[in-house]
Amino acid sequence: MQWESVIGLELHVQLATRSKIFSGAANRFGARANTQACAVDLGLPGVLPVANEEVIRMAVKFGLAVDANIAKRSVFARKNYFYPDLPKGYQISQYELPIVSAGRIQIRDNGTVREIGITRAHLEEDAGKSVHEGFPGFTGIDLNRAGAPLIEIVSEPELRSAGEAVAYMKKIHSLVRYLEISDGNMQEGSFRCDANVSVRPEGETRLGTRAEIKNINSFRFVEQAINYEISRQIEHIEAGNEVVQETRLFDPDKNETRSMRTKEEANDYRYFPDPDLPPVVIDEDYIETVREQLPELPEQKRRRFMEAYGLSEYDSGYLVASKDTADYFEAAVTVAPGQAKPVANWIMGELGAALNRDNLGISAGKVSADMLAGLLMRIADGTISNNIAKQVFEAMWQGAGSADDIIEKQGLKQVTDTGEIGRLVDEAIAENSAQVQQYRDSPPEKRAKLIGYFVGQVMKKSRGKANPKQVNELLTERLT
Repeated sequence: MQWESVIGLELHVQLATRSKIFSGAANRFGARANTQACAVDLGLPGVLPVANEEVIRMAVKFGLAVDANIAKRSVFARKNYFYPDLPKGYQISQYELPIVSAGRIQIRDNGTVREIGITRAHLEEDAGKSVHEGFPGFTGIDLNRAGAPLIEIVSEPELRSAGEAVAYMKKIHSLVRYLEISDGNMQEGSFRCDANVSVRPEGETRLGTRAEIKNINSFRFVEQAINYEISRQIEHIEAGNEVVQETRLFDPDKNETRSMRTKEEANDYRYFPDPDLPPVVIDEDYIETVREQLPELPEQKRRRFMEAYGLSEYDSGYLVASKDTADYFEAAVTVAPGQAKPVANWIMGELGAALNRDNLGISAGKVSADMLAGLLMRIADGTISNNIAKQVFEAMWQGAGSADDIIEKQGLKQVTDTGEIGRLVDEAIAENSAQVQQYRDSPPEKRAKLIGYFVGQVMKKSRGKANPKQVNELLTERLT
């Protein structure tokens, strides 16, 4: 039997406000445990929550970016459950009347473009954090995160593979960073994912029983967890068993999911409107004011890069996936006009490899956009070859200075003197008589490949500094 997977994602995005969603306590990562939770966050008697207007603005901003409906009236509700890191015994969230609904976003996976629906994006407060390290036999509770503002983005169950799920997650991650509503830092918990996974026979329209995998905090783990869960459910059904609706956790060390608890239904949480918070009411003027504040979004930027710089769909898609990368590209092209394609190639090639090797983001890289542009200008004007440029780039990465400084100090200027190159070409021909004869005995269509041997010999003699174009021209002339 052929099976189809059905996947929906719930993305919990911490909003980058200075204060929390319902209090004036600092919304900041990394402080000493339990120093950023005030009486409101703890739900102490006699305190009242007040909605943070900036949180509302950020939610509207996201809704506009995904072409969603923005509710003119939305309501906060109490979601009741008992857990050690939830001091009030309930979480303030939104249920029946969320602020954002019915959005959509395009994803690309393996060359296929699909539109995925966004069911809703609602506002809520975060819970605290249970800490196990350093407390043998006990659980520590850090309430600094309690009351931090979240927007929970819920997709339609329209994703059909782990690859599509990752593509969707990356697209939302990129979007919230472009909108500057979240830093998207997955290591710090600013961007977390719950994945709902089920399987059904191919052609079936009814949804299968789903399992929810909680709190996955990397793109790689999302892909691994979903692939494991799909295989687990198929094997379970084919063995004659039924899938149980439950919440599961992913163990990256064992690359498997394991049961955590039976999945709750909405009525288990006893949702009801929060009596301490009035409805959020906004009008069309407010929405239009926020719309005017929207930046250029990734899809708009991708199209502009293709039109303005003549880049391919792949190149422009790679560059705009990260706002920092897109900004770096444009800064480099400003300094090196006409070099858009080489800039893109170096960002995706040498620069990308160096960043991956040192586990750095592009904004923390050791070669700035201006420095890369300076290097590419030296390739463009013939001062150095592409091969020498890689040597110069590595020296720049190690802190040896600008491209011009390194070229000058290390004597790396390309040899363009025709007489000098001609002498090296003659030496290479004289020292390789057998290869010369082979070249001359070969048909024209095979000579282009054979001439590469002689180019290599000349470049070795010049220590890589001979102009490759001149070398090719002189070799073709003198070998014929």
